[in-house]
Amino acid sequence: MNKGQKSARKKIVLVCVLKNRRDLRILLKENWYRIPVAYLPRRKFTHLAFYQPASFGRFGKRIQYYARVKNRTVAKRIDLLPKEKNHPRAHDDYLRIGMAWVKKLEQPIKNIIPRRVSFGFTSLKSLLKAGDILELYGISPTEQIVNRGLQRLGIKTRGEFNISEEGKRYRLDLAVFCRNGRIAIECDNLKAHSGVQIAKDKIKDAFLKRNGWHVIRLTERDITQRLDYCLGLIVKAVEKLGGQIDFSKAKSEGFLGAR
Repeated sequence: MNKGQKSARKKIVLVCVLKNRRDLRILLKENWYRIPVAYLPRRKFTHLAFYQPASFGRFGKRIQYYARVKNRTVAKRIDLLPKEKNHPRAHDDYLRIGMAWVKKLEQPIKNIIPRRVSFGFTSLKSLLKAGDILELYGISPTEQIVNRGLQRLGIKTRGEFNISEEGKRYRLDLAVFCRNGRIAIECDNLKAHSGVQIAKDKIKDAFLKRNGWHVIRLTERDITQRLDYCLGLIVKAVEKLGGQIDFSKAKSEGFLGAR
């Protein structure tokens, strides 16, 4: 590893979100970004990378710009955005981060397998090499691995399947529909499913079971090291529920829940 590679590895990047096009204009024209002090990550960072959500249209679900931090100052939101004096957090403290420069990546880092993106850390080296969000964070594409394995066995899945019941809305990693029930397959990446997320997963599982779903939750370690075991669990569940049926039939017979 040469000196430049070591230097890039030591440079820590905070991935943050541009909420709208106004924030992007501020970044590009005025060279600053803001973070509520109450939500400020504790870890130090030298650079920022900016995720553009789906609201950016065809330029959404990607990271296009990154920047090097120049300075930091604390200010009230109303002083940073005086035209938004009626905002509910107008008098909250925000960290105003000034940029030494803002650059555009040679190729955008896309959110190909949709993941919720909020504050997260990576290295500058990873940022400059990553092709998608999973690669950026070093997360295995577990849903793809399981889906490909099931396809080889003749089992069809619906990826990123949304359901809505009891006034709540959840997204399933993979869904399989059977004659006598439906299966929710959740692929738990180590980095994304720890700490507070474990409690949220339990709430989600309870919700799914109340609404007639058979839940199979697979760990990243099992998927990457014991894939046959994981696929076996799903095959047994499909057999127990009378075998798979086509998505169109499940839809016509009301097996889906709200989409």
